[in-house]
Amino acid sequence: WGDAEATPIQAKTVPALLEGRDVVGIAQTGTGKTAAFALPVLAVLDYKNRAPQVLVLCPTRELSMQVADAFRSYAKGSPGCRVVTLCGGNDMRQQLKSLKEGVQIVVATPGRLLDHLKRGSADFSQIKTVVLDEADEMLRMGFIDDVDTILAKTPRQRKVALFSATMPKRVRDIANKHLSNPAEISVAAAATTNENIEQCYWLAKGASKLEALKRLLAFEDTEGVIVFTRTRESTTVIAGQLRQSGLKASPL
Repeated sequence: WGDAEATPIQAKTVPALLEGRDVVGIAQTGTGKTAAFALPVLAVLDYKNRAPQVLVLCPTRELSMQVADAFRSYAKGSPGCRVVTLCGGNDMRQQLKSLKEGVQIVVATPGRLLDHLKRGSADFSQIKTVVLDEADEMLRMGFIDDVDTILAKTPRQRKVALFSATMPKRVRDIANKHLSNPAEISVAAAATTNENIEQCYWLAKGASKLEALKRLLAFEDTEGVIVFTRTRESTTVIAGQLRQSGLKASPL
């Protein structure tokens, strides 16, 4: 890291993982949790062995690609580190080719990984570490039973690091079932708000969110608005829906 200072989640998680402990980390996006699990994993990776040794489960394709890129960046000085991303929207043939050629780190979404397990194309016999990234999001998206199934197919002696912004009962159940005496680490995201910013929110169900957004935009007297969405695809969809309503909108 050079002169870089570790974030609180990194300072607490890295030593626990290097000691070989399971970890439950309650941390939001932006706290540095990717480096918190990636760096200790890379420190003990067997680079000569081209069998999957690390499995990272993510709720979305976007996060999977982001985490895989982080691993590649951190491992730049380590020759022979191979990472594959297994998620929907990516070429299955290329994924099969990468797995056949050999990889040490698998970053995947639960659904696509189950596809590979059914095909017999993913060998978990040498998995040493499993990371569940944003477990509460996997629960929200309906993947938590798939996560349970996947964990049951990994070696019993593997270590597990579970990260979640919140700890719903079902996520806690997964931790109690698959983790052994984990180190519990809770880190709040550092957040500051300018005093001249007024914040408010509306509670809206999925079917009514677009209508609520259009009403808000009609009410707000402003020169410009930024609308944040969860995925890249939804930026295009929402911008198109706003244009159909006569509003000037563009996805970024």
